[in-house]
Amino acid sequence: MDQFKYKNYLDSIVLQLREQFADSSLMVLNFRDEGKSLVSGLFSLYRITVKDYPCQYLGCPLLPLDIIIHFLRLSERWLMFEGKQNILLMHCEKGGWPVLAFMLAALLLYRKQYNGEQRTLDMVYKQAPKELLQMLTTLNPQPSHVRYLQYICRMDYALGLPTQPIPFTLDCVILRGVPNFDGVGGCRPIVRVYGQDILTLDRGRNALATPFKAKKHVRRYRQADNMPVKLNVGSCVQGDVVLECLHVDDGLENES
Repeated sequence: MDQFKYKNYLDSIVLQLREQFADSSLMVLNFRDEGKSLVSGLFSLYRITVKDYPCQYLGCPLLPLDIIIHFLRLSERWLMFEGKQNILLMHCEKGGWPVLAFMLAALLLYRKQYNGEQRTLDMVYKQAPKELLQMLTTLNPQPSHVRYLQYICRMDYALGLPTQPIPFTLDCVILRGVPNFDGVGGCRPIVRVYGQDILTLDRGRNALATPFKAKKHVRRYRQADNMPVKLNVGSCVQGDVVLECLHVDDGLENES
């Protein structure tokens, strides 16, 4: 959809909402990537407040816990504003659908409008074609989404910001099943850990554990052995981290 058609599309949505909810105020939560946002500029023409959120963290369709908490607090205050019927619009730009789906599920659970993490997430994902998710990511984000929804549901509903996460050493990762990375029922797995370097203030993508030296000693695991796989990591981590599991080919050089 080009810019002109997209503007007409947004015009029609805003017009319908303002006709139906003439006394309500609108706020847009926009999940976007880096760069100039077309949506923020268009909604500003309608004098509608836009709050931008990232659509990924370290390449994964999830956001750090502190950003999730900020989103839930802001949404709750807006929807519960005394004496007003406010309306919250959630919008995602290209590639942002998985994060929008997760954040909407989190909000529904937090406000107790739905119960059950998997059930709520499935309900939200059904609002878009399955093919859309497959186009955006080769990996299924739902297991990580469900795990984070469980974190949120176990938190104090006052949602005070968590204290500074305590650093700890991630000794190993255990895979209960052997992935078929090599196409013949096995793999040579290594693990990389990405996150915030606790020795700096940089919140960017930092490789905290990169096992280049370990490549020479990577063994092959077979699904036929029906045994869990223990991968040594030995990395000091803190807060939100991303684990990347890779397969090393027979020459112990290329990764996939």
